[in-house]
Amino acid sequence: MSAPVRLLLCDDHAVVRAGLRALLSSADGIEVVGEAGSGEEVLAMAARLRPDVVLMDLQLGEGMDGVTATRRLTAEGAAHVLVLTMFDTDADITRAIEAGATGYLLKAERPDELFAAIRSAASGRTALSTPVADRLLARMRSPRPTLSGREHEILAQLARGLGNREIARELFISEATVKTHLGRIYGKLGVETRSGAVAVAKERRLLP
Repeated sequence: MSAPVRLLLCDDHAVVRAGLRALLSSADGIEVVGEAGSGEEVLAMAARLRPDVVLMDLQLGEGMDGVTATRRLTAEGAAHVLVLTMFDTDADITRAIEAGATGYLLKAERPDELFAAIRSAASGRTALSTPVADRLLARMRSPRPTLSGREHEILAQLARGLGNREIARELFISEATVKTHLGRIYGKLGVETRSGAVAVAKERRLLP
């Protein structure tokens, strides 16, 4: 019989950690060797406990976030990191995977899916929740929208929170021109509001 997967939990909510520990104690072949409540703590515990897999939340309150902790853990080859989070935005998924996460699961996942993903991660195989995999595929199929230089400039001013008049003054163009460009930006990004344009632009890395 093979040795159990050594798992380290990282979540800043003690109740969530307790729930996960109780759930995982029922799974064959998985042993919870510790639990951390912060990014700093998980790095220290991983160095000491040498887990096979770290189950990582992305939002960790004050201090180091889950993405930074993931990057540090995977750079050191300390463990495979399996993200378990409530957030499935393109930006969160991309940042976690670029940081080296082996998998990305949502907290709404069924227990048996979680157990299977942990075992996959221990073997270095990718594990993705179905909605996450769907988003990644959709993103790969739809290329980034191409904005003109002027549209990029206006988008950057939007991100600063400037209104049309302020943008016009900043870029030495008329308010009517700003409105025209905004209409084109909204169309290319598939949004209808200023905040929507900024959010999508950040997700798609169109903003610095």
